[in-house]
Formats: sequence, structure tokens, C-alpha cells
Amino acid sequence: MTTATKPARVKRPRTAAERKARVQEILRLLDVMYPNATCALHHRNPWELLVATILSAQCTDKRVNEVTPGLFTKYPTIDDFAAARPEVLANDIRSTGFFNNKARSIIGAARRIKEAFKGRVPRTMEEMLTVPGAARKTANVVLGTAYGIASGVVVDTHVQRVSARLDLTSHSEPAKIEQDLMKVIPKDRWILFSHQIIHHGRARCVARKPRCAECLLDPLCYAKDKTV
Repeated sequence: MTTATKPARVKRPRTAAERKARVQEILRLLDVMYPNATCALHHRNPWELLVATILSAQCTDKRVNEVTPGLFTKYPTIDDFAAARPEVLANDIRSTGFFNNKARSIIGAARRIKEAFKGRVPRTMEEMLTVPGAARKTANVVLGTAYGIASGVVVDTHVQRVSARLDLTSHSEPAKIEQDLMKVIPKDRWILFSHQIIHHGRARCVARKPRCAECLLDPLCYAKDKTV
């Protein structure tokens, strides 16, 4: 039976050069495990991705992907969402949780984009942050996945957990975690890295009893909660 390496037996980097080399090896192994990682939310355009990302808060991507096909059939354009009644839209997205707040955010986002950006989802972080329901995480998802713009690193619960286990951050606040990751991960890897870490957090580095024995990052990981 294969077992994971005990944390105490993993060599920790001592110098800046060793830390940089370790990050490069982490990125290489992520490429091996998740070479084609991309956003799991189904969408056909930036607006649909924005709606799906808003719905994904405190909800699984699987559930969101079950809701959005019917939702986008009923509301095919931004104009349709902008004209929606909050209580009706809330009922349409009820199964995603926090449906009243999400309905208000989506309708507000549609109206803001329609009025301020001529119906087009903006392409800058500054503009995205003026859209209801689009904080940095949501903005990073949309800008990175829809437009290929590396504005930052997506920090969701998976990225937060895995980054801490890999000792890429010592913080617990998403904003500070993102800053730490932006310092050590090359900018041309921010988008792919986010997708890969999210997939890794779902597939192997789960919250309880991570599957360390089947993880290629095991020899580099000295997290205290490794399963060995």
C-alpha cells in the first residue's frame, strides 16, 4: 500500500533560490496532474460566466450547472435579466442558496453593465468592481476565463486551503492570500494556476483526509494535516 511522506521528512526550502525552485516544481507537477484545467462553470459568453460565478457563491459548480441552462433559456440576454422581477428570479435560482441576495446582485449587475458599459461585461478590474456581485474573486474568474486577462489570482475556499498547505501563504484573508500568490507565481501562470489549484482541492487536496498518497506534490508538501 502506498503511503504519503511524513511532514517531518520533507525538506523545507531554506533560501530564496530554494523557495523559487520549489514553486517551479509545484507548477510543473500541477501541469502533469491537470494539464487542461479550466473553469468548471458552463457558459457561452462573459455575461453567462458572470451570472454563473455569482450563483456559485456558497454553492457547488455542479448545482450551478444544473440551474443555468434553464435560467439562460428563460433570460437569454442581459436586457432580460435587467427587467426581471427580483422575487421571480430568486425563485428561479432558489436551489443555489442565498437566492434573494443573488437575485438582487444579478439584476443589479445586468442594469449596471447595460447602463455603464453598453451591455458588455467590462474588461478591467477597476470597472468590474463597480458591478454588483463582482468582488475580486468573481472579477478574476470572469477576466481570466472569459477574456484571458491575468488581473490576479482567484482565491476561493480550495485555493485558500491548498495554498496554506503548500506553504505559499501564511494568511487566512483572501486579499492577503492573493497578494502572496501574485508575488511567487509568475503572472503568465495566474489564470491556469487558479484553475489547477481549484481542481486539486476538489480531486485530491480535500478538506478532510486529503489523498496525499496519490498526490504528486507529496514529496514537496510538509502540511501538518497530511494523511500518512
